[in-house]
Amino acid sequence: MELFMLFGGVIFLLILGIPIALSVGLSSIAYLLLNGASMTSIAVKLFDSSQHYTLLAIPFFILSSSFMTTGGMARRVVDLAIVMVGWFRGGMAMAGVMACTIFAALSGSSPATVVAVGRLAIEGMERVGYSKRFAAGVVCNAGTLGILIPPSIVMVVYAAATDVSVGRMFLGGMVPGILASVLLMAVLYVVAPKRKVVLGEEGLDFEGRSKGEVVLRSVWGLLMIVLILGGIYGGIFTPTEAAAVAAVYSFFVAHFVHRDMGVLKGKPFVVGGEGFLVQVFRGLWDTLKAFPVSFFHADTKKSVLEAARTTVMLMFIIVNALLFAYALTLERVPQMLVGLMLEYGFEAWSFLLIVNLVLLLGGQFMEPSGLLLIVAPLVFPVALELGIDPIHLGIVMVVNMEIGMITPPVGLNLFVTSGITGLDVVSVLRGVFPWLVMMLFFLIVVTYVPWISTFLPNMVMGPEIVTE
Repeated sequence: MELFMLFGGVIFLLILGIPIALSVGLSSIAYLLLNGASMTSIAVKLFDSSQHYTLLAIPFFILSSSFMTTGGMARRVVDLAIVMVGWFRGGMAMAGVMACTIFAALSGSSPATVVAVGRLAIEGMERVGYSKRFAAGVVCNAGTLGILIPPSIVMVVYAAATDVSVGRMFLGGMVPGILASVLLMAVLYVVAPKRKVVLGEEGLDFEGRSKGEVVLRSVWGLLMIVLILGGIYGGIFTPTEAAAVAAVYSFFVAHFVHRDMGVLKGKPFVVGGEGFLVQVFRGLWDTLKAFPVSFFHADTKKSVLEAARTTVMLMFIIVNALLFAYALTLERVPQMLVGLMLEYGFEAWSFLLIVNLVLLLGGQFMEPSGLLLIVAPLVFPVALELGIDPIHLGIVMVVNMEIGMITPPVGLNLFVTSGITGLDVVSVLRGVFPWLVMMLFFLIVVTYVPWISTFLPNMVMGPEIVTE
């Protein structure tokens, strides 16, 4: 009866139009109060839920993404992507996918990837003849790679909910992320209009820079990928520490190397006519003078404020979802599910099918992190009993969350893409639909070919050992 009230309360509040985080949180609080808990103990539980060390990586990755998005990194990434794949048939569309792939490895967020890369990539596609709707569909879908390619905020949330290794999750996402990107570009090669991006024409001359200069301009961004992943798997720092390093690194690059924001914005590092040593010393002197002021510059404040808003919103969803998961644990729902699944003879393939259906349905109405925190603790014990690798389960859930980002009524990428293009959401959805079908095919492959997710983590770190 109490369990019925818990779920019934969530559904009732959702019908009234209350946001999902509040619906889940208020229902959980009501359930706990009915079971004799005090408001003080509930407040302590909410506070404890947010104290998970793994979750500390989230605000740092968000802050890093904010600096990267505010600065000129997106322009450099798009230019690099055009150089890499722009010469193929359908090259500009493929460059949009490649740019999302690269930026995904910098941001860890799907909406941030669409915001940063979307406008530039869509304008480039329109310039060479693609329709805005087609371009919006490509970028909206490719932006979902932001939560599949490491570092991924959603993977951090899954790791926190199930106590698996964040490092293993990041490794598990590499092969599926690259595979999804290659699959998207392969489909574009076949179905996209037969146009090539000709460097120096159609307005794509990179502001007079050569291909080599374009590659050099993107090096500092690519080094961030090496810094994060190399630092984690080289044993230099933990994923949470890597997130903090990424935030500091992106701040430094945006302010003092690329100089796209802050005191030195618009001031070139290299001035013609100066000797090499003069340029170096002048650049260092400018940096030293600007360093203390940069922390308080309006651009820095804007980036930090945007990151803080996103963090507060996400953490509010997370702590309410964790409180709901705690209520389910008190009712022994995970143990009940294990018993039911085994009693009715469910096998791994049928269990994964049900998990996919639940997540595809839930992903249409809930934010990915909140949905994961509710569903993962429920299905995780069942998966272990059926011999499913925890990393494989995590990647399957993340791919479902990708699809949820591009399905109505609350697919966040749809609204972000609509905002940057000026198209209505229905038009964006029509552009996304063919790619949605492809993502469903990709989900089936990832679900039933576990090697794709487990090969790299098992090779690098050995088999996963999980204690219930």
